[in-house]
Amino acid sequence: MDKFDFTLPGLGRPKSSRPERVAEAVFQELSILLRQKARDARLRGLSISKVQMSPDLKQAKIWFAAETGTDLGQALKAMRRASGFFRSHLARTLNLRCTPELLFFHDRQNEKLERLEQLFTQINKERAAEDKNSEENESASGD
Repeated sequence: MDKFDFTLPGLGRPKSSRPERVAEAVFQELSILLRQKARDARLRGLSISKVQMSPDLKQAKIWFAAETGTDLGQALKAMRRASGFFRSHLARTLNLRCTPELLFFHDRQNEKLERLEQLFTQINKERAAEDKNSEENESASGD
């Protein structure tokens, strides 16, 4: 017996683009704040890499990237400590019914990319060494 599909096209609520627009605005504002107005030394060298808003706009997940050698634990503490400053600035600049709760996460994508780059470099060196060895063996057997 075939099952009937009760979902009809066009009846679902379409996905709103507003969370994406608000996320972009939050991204821009926080990026400027970090560069120009943050006084905490632990925030230097940090940058916002991604912002994701919840559909109800009450939470913002914010990923930040850090320069190499930055103490990530201290950076995360500094971001959380500055969240009140960030929220008050967002409340003044963005026209939102309620200011979102800010949740901070360290973006590990740069670290992963660096690790991949190291692996590819190592593979290329090993291939070059193998090619050189095979060429030497061919020339030695050709003599």
